Amino acid sequence: MATKHEEQIDGFKFEQRHGKERVRVGRVWRSGENGRHVFVEWNVSISLLSDCINAYVRADNSDIVATDTMKNTVYVKAKECSEQVSVEEFAIILAKHFTTFYQQVTTAIIKIVEKPWERISIDGQPHDHGFKLGSERHTTEVILNKNGALRVTSGVDGLALLKTTQSGFEGFIRDQNTILPETRERMLATEVSASWRYYFESLSSVSNKSLGFTEKYLNVKKVLVDTFFGPPKEGVYSPSVQATLNYMAKAVLGRFPEVSSIQLRMPNIHFLPVNLSSKANPVIVKFEDDVYLPTDEPHGSIEASLSRIQSKM
Repeated sequence: MATKHEEQIDGFKFEQRHGKERVRVGRVWRSGENGRHVFVEWNVSISLLSDCINAYVRADNSDIVATDTMKNTVYVKAKECSEQVSVEEFAIILAKHFTTFYQQVTTAIIKIVEKPWERISIDGQPHDHGFKLGSERHTTEVILNKNGALRVTSGVDGLALLKTTQSGFEGFIRDQNTILPETRERMLATEVSASWRYYFESLSSVSNKSLGFTEKYLNVKKVLVDTFFGPPKEGVYSPSVQATLNYMAKAVLGRFPEVSSIQLRMPNIHFLPVNLSSKANPVIVKFEDDVYLPTDEPHGSIEASLSRIQSKM
């Protein structure tokens, strides 16, 4: 699927696209289930591939969709959504508008990050209009061509996970620069960034109100979390971040046939054992899998993707 607009100018290959970044919009729906208000906050980025070469080579702006217009369109479309929509559905709505309303636009790329506002509960009762800010963010990227070719990717970013045991790291390459000891008992902490692509390949294959993107997002996130931790009592052993990443990716593809591929980025966030000593007191603090120094950097960087092999039959 094309994600750049290419032309030739004076014997050179020329690529261009333009858009509007970080358009922030909040939307309240006041007729939610049981009369409760629903609130979302989105950060929208728009990128258009369009036939506006004259703006670059002839100072002729007549084919340009102004980026300020793109910003305003976000608010107009948010207003037009009289019923609650998912972040993926809103991205599709925007992409469809830009590729159908403007003759010059050949492809729209819409990226949205949803801020994690969560409904609060007071004395165990969900509040009708009260929200608190959570942690991980729901993301999406929609790429739509004028011919209807569609790519929908959902994701989660900033999903911080930690377990205090059932993790180790052994058998790795050792050389003159290696000081890391092997272990079968360590802290495992990470901040998962995951994105998964759905099988939808055309706008016509998507029917509104039957997508359930928000429910799928919550279910995929649950599978990722459950696979990372294992059962509540015994947990599950992690021989490496790499192995755990693969377990998580395979669990998602095994559980959701509508997902064609998943990419995971899982930094290994280190909690360093604390041992303190001095000449006068050789054992001020002796590490016994109990006291750690939390660190942000440097950290290990582990990422991989898993995709279904398409049958040619």
